[in-house]
Amino acid sequence: MKITADFTKITGRIKPMHGVGQPPVLGIDDRFMHYLGEAGIPYSRLHDMGGPYGGFRFVDIPNIFRDFDADETLPESYDFTFTDWLITALMKQGTEPFFRLGVTIENAWQLKAYRIYPPADFAKWARICEHIIRHYNEGWANGFRYGIKYWEIWNEPEGGCDGKGGAMWLGTREEYFRLYEITANHLKACFGDSIKVGGYASCGFYAVDDDPSCEGFPGGTYTNDFQYFLYYFHEFLKYISSEEHKAPLDFYSWHTYSQPDEALKMEDYCRRTMAKYGFGDTEDILNEWNPTHDAILRSTPMAAARVLAMMLGMQKKPVGMLNFYDARIGTSTYSGMFNPDTWRPYLTYYAFMMFNDAYKLKDEIETASDDDKIYVGGAAKDGKAVLLIANPENKSVKAELTLSGVDFAAAEVLMIDASHQYTPTGIRITDGKLTIPAHSCVEIRF
Repeated sequence: MKITADFTKITGRIKPMHGVGQPPVLGIDDRFMHYLGEAGIPYSRLHDMGGPYGGFRFVDIPNIFRDFDADETLPESYDFTFTDWLITALMKQGTEPFFRLGVTIENAWQLKAYRIYPPADFAKWARICEHIIRHYNEGWANGFRYGIKYWEIWNEPEGGCDGKGGAMWLGTREEYFRLYEITANHLKACFGDSIKVGGYASCGFYAVDDDPSCEGFPGGTYTNDFQYFLYYFHEFLKYISSEEHKAPLDFYSWHTYSQPDEALKMEDYCRRTMAKYGFGDTEDILNEWNPTHDAILRSTPMAAARVLAMMLGMQKKPVGMLNFYDARIGTSTYSGMFNPDTWRPYLTYYAFMMFNDAYKLKDEIETASDDDKIYVGGAAKDGKAVLLIANPENKSVKAELTLSGVDFAAAEVLMIDASHQYTPTGIRITDGKLTIPAHSCVEIRF
């Protein structure tokens, strides 16, 4: 197969594809947060931070504003203690919070649900969100001036609509749309362009092949949950773009746990649908994804290769940001960056470090692969350059490299694979040929 890269042709900017979800904290132990700074993690999305089974301390609206009957204009009605600690620890690492305004998932909701019902008063809920933003961005209530940009209204509300029930929202579709309308309009009226407001952190577009024309199953003709997610997407965009319910959408967020090739198709569907309803210029953000959420495989080179493949593939798409789910240290199979027993990084963590080498250079260069299973990307700035290659497949490939604007003799090759942990290989590329191992990440530095 052939890989080409022209380091003299700048095609854009390297985007924050290496954001994460929950950060690596253990209770109030932040000694592992340095891993975020060392990998240059630009954003950490603060969803599912509340804590399971009574550990209700962080981020969630009911954790910060504990008595919904209290006066939302008074500082004493708020408890920022734990969330202040968390956000300050993130900011020390140069990692900006992506703040989800809502609640943590309640996986045992069938037995009893506590916080996933619609707020009792949507307008008051919006004002509570306003004061949380003022605390972190304007210093209100002995707060900060962090300038947090992204504020997301709720998470995955589709599951509870139409009486289906779900772990995130036990309300109707129309109730969520109304909550979004009221909250987004209120927050933009308060803060204007100093913040970005969006949502709704969609469950995703798994039924994309069932709706190739982006019709969205008109009249509610969906036949399964995955199709319903697409129907919900269309109905949401119709609602907030209507004259009656017009609401701002600075970004649209969505999720997938698919492999990179399928996720790229979903991104295309997302963009086509957004353009259809007049949101063609609105940023979309993939802020939950993990192609190897498996207790055994998450520690393997395969997991790292799939992660780098996703970041490189999405870099070439319009999506504005990625947030991997997630960077916590825990036993969940979704905890894909750190071993819960040793508290040490998995190989996947080093894929984030590798992408950050391109992110630091800022300028994306022209790259291409003639094999759609091999993902490439690159960056250059001020005499430095990197070429990144991901092979998520179970077989090695022999690549012929055609590179312009760099000196092969000056190249250093690093790998993440069964034998390397983001470490130099000693390989010298003298003839333009390189064998890319199965399940590997490759960085060529110039």
